[in-house]
Parts: sequence; structure tokens; C-alpha cells
Amino acid sequence: MSSGFVNGGVSFWYADDGLPAVREPLPGDTTADVVIVGGGYTGLWSAYYLKKADPALRVVVLEQRFCGYGASGRNGGWLYNGIAGRDRYAKLHGRDAAVRLQRAMNATVDEAVRALADEGIDADVHRGGVLEVARTPAQAARLKAHHAHELAYGETDRELYGARETAERIRVAGAVGSSWTPHGARVHPVKLVKGLAATVEALGVAVYESTPVTEIAPGRAVTPYGTVRAPYVLRCTEGFTAGLKGQKRTWLPMNSSLIATEPLTEAQWAAIGWDGREALGDMAHAYMYAQRTADGRIAIGGRGVPYRYGSRTDHDGRTQRATVEALREILVGFFPALAGTRIAHAWSGVLGVPRDWCATVTLDRATGLGWAGGYVGSGVATAHLAGRTLRDLVRLDSGQDGPTDLTDLPWVGHRVRRWEPEPLRWLGVQGMYATYRAADRRETERHSTGSSRLARIADRVAGRH
Repeated sequence: MSSGFVNGGVSFWYADDGLPAVREPLPGDTTADVVIVGGGYTGLWSAYYLKKADPALRVVVLEQRFCGYGASGRNGGWLYNGIAGRDRYAKLHGRDAAVRLQRAMNATVDEAVRALADEGIDADVHRGGVLEVARTPAQAARLKAHHAHELAYGETDRELYGARETAERIRVAGAVGSSWTPHGARVHPVKLVKGLAATVEALGVAVYESTPVTEIAPGRAVTPYGTVRAPYVLRCTEGFTAGLKGQKRTWLPMNSSLIATEPLTEAQWAAIGWDGREALGDMAHAYMYAQRTADGRIAIGGRGVPYRYGSRTDHDGRTQRATVEALREILVGFFPALAGTRIAHAWSGVLGVPRDWCATVTLDRATGLGWAGGYVGSGVATAHLAGRTLRDLVRLDSGQDGPTDLTDLPWVGHRVRRWEPEPLRWLGVQGMYATYRAADRRETERHSTGSSRLARIADRVAGRH
């Protein structure tokens, strides 16, 4: 593996677009109508839609580092229609309710792209959809089942391809088929979050950075610099939630790591194809995700070391060299012509995982406390839907509006038990992902047409089913 790549520095996206000038911290005690804890996609979209609905509303955003420091500035740039927990919501609330949730996610991709265009935010958006490929017989069986499953939730514009049709879109070594949905776009995560932060500030939202929140309670958010008092306090901290007082076991901070190549040559792109610039994924149990960047690189990610003991999070995005090597192996496995390509950057971040793997958005009308997250890696678009939903929930509770289609979606108000204490939490997550990786190896070695029994065991440990 080539040496000399940048490891950490938050993410490649910040190396590409530049670290922001950090805004001033909270100057002291203040009051607001709504205080939002967390300056990522969820918090910023919530602030944006609240101010759009009522320009006179006093909205404060508190961010412990700078807006987009967490997953919003480190993700793979998939703005797509996946949402965590849909099947469970179908069991709890009926298939019709889950179909409504899926349709809302489909529409969210369109609405987010429209909002970025309306605000003049250039986030390198490309509407190429999402292509998921299968490279083994077992993956091919899962692909067909996945495709049929999505059709059953009303995604009638999804397409299923064989090996030849897949190769016409992108030449992935060993690909035997793929499934494509138009409900997805590639984005530059940092250009999106920087543009959104500037937009909400221009709308009159007070954004305070370098301001860690030490406690959230009804009517207030407490920081070392002062307390913000407000009828509504919205927790939008996703993968960093475990760092808040009383939230250690609420959501698990799962690690995900990425690498970005140097810009590829025209000859390399000609060998690969990928002219549609689809977001690219696969059907492995320990799956990968990738995009073709606007400046001609490949950014590719996967789980790496999935969890740090005690729900700790990293500081600057550094990732283990073994993880970088594993991601490079996936890259070259997919595209053998890139065997000599230099890795320019590696980084990692955390995403929030509830115990039942279900994304949720909630406003407790008795306390005024709200929260959204648990996106399990599908947060770029889901955070947008969450922001609009928190707006509607606040306006419903304050009597400014009645119920809406969004406040009636099945993920609203969902609650789940907390994660196990350590060391059970660490042992469970490490064992789960080791089992998923073993399942992938076994399927590849045996050329089996069915999913490995090991994956079903890991699913039960994870609480996914």
C-alpha cells in the first residue's frame, strides 16, 4: 500500500474544501423559543425549516466543535431514500404505515435537492441514483430478494440488471447483477453542511460553536459558558449522543471509515465506466459504499473497527492502518485496474445505532424535549426528513399548526430499550461484525447460493430482527 496519505484531519471533504473559520462560543445566559443541540445536518435542517415557517422564531444552535464536525462532514455523500427500521415499523404499525414512510423518504431526496438549489448551495449534487451490485451467488440471491422487497414497498421505478447490463453502467470485477433506484444523489458532504450553516445564520439563527452542552433538561441546555432556556430543546447529536449526561447507552456510536484515491486518469475511468456517477454499494453482509467525486476520485467506505470500548469517539478522524488496507483491498477487488492507484486520504467517524436499529424522531409534549437520529448510516437524507418533522412537531405542540402527514409517520415517537452495559456492549458489537465478515468469506469460498447461517446469527445478536 502506498504511504504518505493523510490520515484524519477530520475528513477528505474538509481537506478538499477547507476547514471553516469557527464561530464564536455562546457569550452567556440567553433565552430562545427553540434551542438545538448539535450543528450537523439534523440540527441545521431543523433550524432552517423552523425559521422558514416562522421568521420571528428565536432559534439557537449549540455545537461543541464546529458545524459538520461529526458525521455530517465525514460521510460517504449518499443522499438516498434508505431509512433504518422500515421493516420493524411495518410489523409495529402495519405495512401501509411503512409504505408511507418509504414514500416520504423518496420525496425527501427530491425536497433536499430542491432546497439546496433554492438556497444556492453548491454541494456537487449529481442525481445518478443508487446502484447496488452482487458479486457472489449468495449476494445475487439477496439482491433479487432485496429488489422484490423494495418493489413491495411501492418503489416501482427500481430496476434489476443482469451481469451485462451492470457492466454497461460500471465494470465491477465479478459482478453478476445489480439493482438500481433513481431515488439517490451524490453530494459533497462538507459543501452541503457549510452552505446550510451559512444559510440558517443568514435567516437569523444564532449559531454558537466551540460550545459543548453538558446537560439537557426540560426548558434548558447547559454549557460551560451559560445556559440557554427555551420551551423546546432539540437533541440532534446522533453518533455523539453517548457523550451527553444520562445518554451513555441510548445510541451506540458505530465507527465507519473511508478512503479517497488520488484523481483517476481518463484511461482509468474509461476502464471502469461509471459514467452515471451512481452511488455504489454491494450486497455483502459487511457492506461497502462508494461515490465518484466531482473531481474524479473514488471515495469508498466500510465498517473497519466498528466500535470503541465505552462508547468513545475519535477526535480528528484518524483510522487504523489495517482498516485503510482493508478498504484498499475492497477498492482493488472491485476495480483491479486501480492496483497501483495512490490513496490520498483516510478518515473515520461515528453514526448512531439504537438497540433495535430503527431511526426515530420524537417530541415529548410533557417536557418540550425532542430528538432525532439513530440513522444507522443512512443519515444524509433521513436528517432532512427529521428536520422537517421536528418543525411540524414543534408547531403542532405550540398550536401554530395541526397534525401533518409527517407527524403521522410511524417513526415518530418510537422508543426502544438502551444498549447493554460494558463489557457486554463491546463484546457484542465486535463479535457481530467478526461474524458478518466470516459469513462473507464463507459465501465467497463455497460459492453458495444462500446466505450464510453465520449472518443470521449476527442479525439476532444485533437485534435487527
